[in-house]
Amino acid sequence: MMSVRFLENIQIRYQLLFSYLVTFCVIIAIGSMVIYAIVRNTIESNIESELKNSTDAMLNLVRTSVSVSIKNHLRAVAEKNLEMVTHLYSLVQTHELTEIQARRLAESLLLSQRIGTTGYIACVSSGGVMVVHPEAEWLGQDINRYDFVRQMREKRQGYIEYDWKNPGETDARPKAMYMAYFEPWDWIIAVSSYRKEFRTLVNIDDFRDSILSLHFSRSGYAFVTDSKGNVIIHPSLQGVNVIAAREFPNHPLDTMLKEKSGKIVYSWKNPGEPRMREKLVLFNTLPEYEWIVASSSYLDEFYAPLDHVRNIFILSVLGCILLVLPITALISASITTPLAELVNRLEQGTRGDLSVRLDRHSENEVGRLAGYFNCFMDRLEDYSRNLEAEVQERKEAEVALRFSENRYRSVIEAMPDPMVVYDMEGRVTYLNPAFTDVFGWTADACMGRKLDHFVPGENWEETRKGLNTITSGKPLSSVETRRLTKSGQILDVSIRGAVYRDPTGRQVGSVIIHRDVSDLKRLEKQVMDIGDRERQKIGQDLHDDLCPHLIGVEGLGKVLVRRLSEKAPEEAVLAEKITGLVKDAITKTRRMARGLCPVFLVDRGLESSLRELAANTESVFGVACRFLCQAPVLIRDPIVATHLFHIVQEAVHNAVRHGQATMITITLDGRKDRLQLSVKDDGRGIPADVETYGMGLRIMGFRANMIHAALDIHSPEDGGTVVQVSLGGNPAAPVDP
Repeated sequence: MMSVRFLENIQIRYQLLFSYLVTFCVIIAIGSMVIYAIVRNTIESNIESELKNSTDAMLNLVRTSVSVSIKNHLRAVAEKNLEMVTHLYSLVQTHELTEIQARRLAESLLLSQRIGTTGYIACVSSGGVMVVHPEAEWLGQDINRYDFVRQMREKRQGYIEYDWKNPGETDARPKAMYMAYFEPWDWIIAVSSYRKEFRTLVNIDDFRDSILSLHFSRSGYAFVTDSKGNVIIHPSLQGVNVIAAREFPNHPLDTMLKEKSGKIVYSWKNPGEPRMREKLVLFNTLPEYEWIVASSSYLDEFYAPLDHVRNIFILSVLGCILLVLPITALISASITTPLAELVNRLEQGTRGDLSVRLDRHSENEVGRLAGYFNCFMDRLEDYSRNLEAEVQERKEAEVALRFSENRYRSVIEAMPDPMVVYDMEGRVTYLNPAFTDVFGWTADACMGRKLDHFVPGENWEETRKGLNTITSGKPLSSVETRRLTKSGQILDVSIRGAVYRDPTGRQVGSVIIHRDVSDLKRLEKQVMDIGDRERQKIGQDLHDDLCPHLIGVEGLGKVLVRRLSEKAPEEAVLAEKITGLVKDAITKTRRMARGLCPVFLVDRGLESSLRELAANTESVFGVACRFLCQAPVLIRDPIVATHLFHIVQEAVHNAVRHGQATMITITLDGRKDRLQLSVKDDGRGIPADVETYGMGLRIMGFRANMIHAALDIHSPEDGGTVVQVSLGGNPAAPVDP
């Protein structure tokens, strides 16, 4: 309070000078502290991120090198023993040995070998029975209860990794195996050993240069050491045991071995340096080899730019103060001198001299002020009235504008559907709260950035089409697609969008509304599943109830024909016709039951059901229909197989009933990473307008969505219709023919 009164009592020029100087110093100080804090946090985040990424990369590099070394070593042993067994078998073929002699000699040679310290060679039949093993109690046992044995039977040839716990051990240990299959004796020759015993196979030269090439700041580096303190990779201490050497502290290595992974700060002095410095290390552990992989940097090096920033700020503030002082003094004098004269004239006017006027010596602001002073008393009342009216009008306009803005903002923020506003570059300019509630990303994290990570990879094609529609100036109607949440969950959404323009009509951005339809999709799936279950129930009832009933009627009819043929031959003919009609009804009922509930989907899979569908189409409708499948395919998920079958069934029926096709081709291909299923006909084709699609085509689309498949229906230039279903992740597994 005293400082304020002090400022009130001094001249205006000094008030201006003091106020400008204090305000300037406060602003510069606050800005400097904010910039210093931001730069410090940015430097810390960047260096820790860089060290962590480098540590993870080194960890993956070492693991990859170790795995390759293990696999190559086991493969060489397995293939060498396969050659040996093959050679012994050739001696049997030339009658130099009997098969029993050859088998015993092969078993002896296989069991005489050791892989590492405890590894060995064993042989398992394709049925999962142990035929060769160093321990006699395992011979002849069925070992299919172990998961890795099922892998052996499926692959027979190749490399697998698994965990194994020997009797008497508390924990399972990682183990590696390479298999070679000798078909004449049905032997899967398995060469296995614990991965930890292959530590000596690792060729450090494969990745030493890559690790030593990593540098952080000026003298930061990466290094690898083991649990006993032996430095495996280091720019200057390679081969040194830091625990045995007295000049090096032991607690950093002890901390790394205890915590396994993380970061640590400790004092360290490299050879050739005069003093110890604080060092930041991010580390991780390879437990199976007891190695520590770490990336390090010195704190004084990556904080050095902060010292330069601080010094620059101090010099800048001092220089600005020296520059502001004289400039502020000159500006203050140019303002306060004319004001002092005006104060003197006003003092005369307060004494009752209303004729006091100011002489206008210039046409600048002071001269205009004198003119305004001279006519002030005459116009004071008018100006006051006009000013009050203008202030009132402006207040009312501001209130109305604020009300309108708050109303529309409230509507947008209360909207339950997520909404995003983009500029024409695709950067976010606004997110409503519903977007954060549904997808997890906040406005602060997304503002001014693109949401490319928001779209799953498989939905980019349809997203680009929607963007092209919006940027062309057309509104985007409801389009169903999928989007990712921040937690990685995939949601089914319905998208609408449109562009907005500035007062000149130029496009300046777009508004996209996402409606979460996951519950609707689940409801559609439930309805579809209910329909399928009812379809299957009706088919089973027809097959299990009505068909036996009709068969019984047919049997009674045959009995009636035999009896009437002796007593009333004319009525016997009529009864025989009735029996034939009942037989036709049985055939139609069975065909209807198979259409509603295809038995082959359960018994022999999708491929057999499609073959039967093609055969039934030819026999019932008289339309040539063929099924092509280059390699046998088995789909293990019955729900996926059922949806695919009904899509093909609907496509075939549409080709016959509406397309008037004479040739239909069903193609199934599961050899690649995607399952491809197509139905092609030579009929009339379909209209290009999607609004003409009927209920059958919509149900096909629903079924495709239920199994996350892509459905494409189009008419080629040469005529006809092509219905193609593409399913990623390939649930189809090729089987041996």
